[in-house]
Amino acid sequence: MIKEVQQTTRGTSVSGGAGVKIIRLIGTSKTPLLDPFLMLDYFGSENPNDYIAGFPEHPHRGFETMTYMLSGYMRHEDNQGNLGLLKPGGVQWMTAGKGIVHSEMPEQVSGEMRGFQLWINLPSYAKMSSPSYQDYESEAVPVEKLSDGSQIKVIVGRTNNGTSGPVTNQFVHPLFMDVNLSAGHLWIQTVNPLDNSFIYIIDGSIYIGEQQKEVIQGDLAILTQADTISLQAGSKASRFIVASALPIKEPIARHGPFVMNTQDELIQAFEDFRKGHF
Repeated sequence: MIKEVQQTTRGTSVSGGAGVKIIRLIGTSKTPLLDPFLMLDYFGSENPNDYIAGFPEHPHRGFETMTYMLSGYMRHEDNQGNLGLLKPGGVQWMTAGKGIVHSEMPEQVSGEMRGFQLWINLPSYAKMSSPSYQDYESEAVPVEKLSDGSQIKVIVGRTNNGTSGPVTNQFVHPLFMDVNLSAGHLWIQTVNPLDNSFIYIIDGSIYIGEQQKEVIQGDLAILTQADTISLQAGSKASRFIVASALPIKEPIARHGPFVMNTQDELIQAFEDFRKGHF
């Protein structure tokens, strides 16, 4: 069956980190979460005042983050000894597990900076696992090129043609792709029928599903559950991200940088951080 558009949103302007201007697409009053996706932020500006303060040192516990850069440079550093420089097309996947303290700071003082950060929940059995970190430069992320010039950059998951992304994740078996479609191109991707899925339009417009629902630049489209994503680019080339993953279907207790299953676990997280146990 074909996925259809269940909901669209334009997101909400918020301030994150030390004052970075972002558009929050998931994690708002309109779209609180899309299990297992807890939050999706899009940041994009040519004004350094909007991003230069970055995201100074802060903790996480109980979930994962994925940062994907479209343009600009961001340096990651954490208390586990990981250090990485995110460049355009690069991706960082961090599993906070039982606790990590990290910072993400711009490595530039001018020019455009654009990208996404996605928060992905962890199941209860993995929330107190050891932290881990995956960092891939753009060259390590495969791009599937189609005959009409369309391209699919695969960060995690596998296309119908067999191109697989470098990120590994066995918790929610996610898919995340950056897709550039030539005008009028029809694109089909099979997913787990139990997945929750979304699409965010970076440029252009596309028509989704058998109902041919048009979504345009800046739209986040949340899709119905089915096993096939089918969409077509509009009269001009389009670019979008598509994400899909299995829901966890567990209780969520969250506050700030911690996402647990119960209030007691949440209180313990704050206590452990205060005592320097991360």
